Amino acid sequence: MTEAPTIILHGDEIRALVSPADCIAAVEAAFREHGRGEGPAPAVLGIRTAQGGFHVKAAVLRIGRLYFAAKLNANFPANPARYGWPTIQGVVALADGENGRLLALMDSGEITRLRTGAATAVAARHLARPDSAVLTVFGCGRQSLAQVECLSRVLPLRRMHAFDRDAARAEELARAGAESLGLEAGAVAEADAFECARESDVVVTCTPARRAFLGRSHIGPGTFVAAVGADDADKQEIEPALLAASTVVADVLAQCAVIGDLHHAIDAGVLRVEDVHAELADVVTGRKPGRTRRDEIVVFDSTGTALEDVAAAALAYERAVAGGRGRAFDFAGSGDAIRS
Repeated sequence: MTEAPTIILHGDEIRALVSPADCIAAVEAAFREHGRGEGPAPAVLGIRTAQGGFHVKAAVLRIGRLYFAAKLNANFPANPARYGWPTIQGVVALADGENGRLLALMDSGEITRLRTGAATAVAARHLARPDSAVLTVFGCGRQSLAQVECLSRVLPLRRMHAFDRDAARAEELARAGAESLGLEAGAVAEADAFECARESDVVVTCTPARRAFLGRSHIGPGTFVAAVGADDADKQEIEPALLAASTVVADVLAQCAVIGDLHHAIDAGVLRVEDVHAELADVVTGRKPGRTRRDEIVVFDSTGTALEDVAAAALAYERAVAGGRGRAFDFAGSGDAIRS
């Protein structure tokens, strides 16, 4: 049998192949499939260095066929200022889960950007008030626009406030929100950002913060908070008291208890693992309810799971094959091996 070659997809190709709406649907289907309890749990491995760190996230998921994906990401927050490089760099390897054949290698930055925004949108569909119109975003790096794009597809957003310690990045996000999504959008100063958060229906935190900055006093009744930045044990955005006062939904509970904002609340003694309302898969499948009261504060602890990576990567791969996109590559190709 002739096998199709491994293909390589760069970020621009992934953007052309997978829209935010497509990725939201794929990620929601992945959580629904995972919620059925079939297959092994997703896994994560992290290694820190002085200036950043690396993590590997892996999962298998049946999406018609059985797919395996492993994502290797390097996360170095100083890269943009120091080198003009992205904070996150890496690769996603997608394989056939039935026979192990390597199907594709693709840019992990774009996969991560898309699937993280999509996961927030899936959570918001179930956990935010359906008439949510006002959004505040803390942290306006590469991930922020995907968050806004995806949220705008599941909620009737009208207005957005953007805050970043780099005012130029906040202004860039506000401009993109106004021009591409038609939002009333503006960059705000730090003090104003917390006041805006109190008056918002949805608050997204997607920063590299290592100390909590969003507390109970900053959030009004009924707000949906998507805590996206803490994907490492040393990162923290949400004060433990805010988590203790909220309904908490984790993307993957075991992971959040170790590397998410949840783990800081557990360490502080204000929450236990059993106090967490649900995993997102529980809510998507209906095993656990989503929002139950209009005044309920709900925090989605989004550490990022390889389930999302498999979903986004498989969709990009299938569309690339159907459309003849990507560059073919054969690891077992011709040429003499280097011998020592």
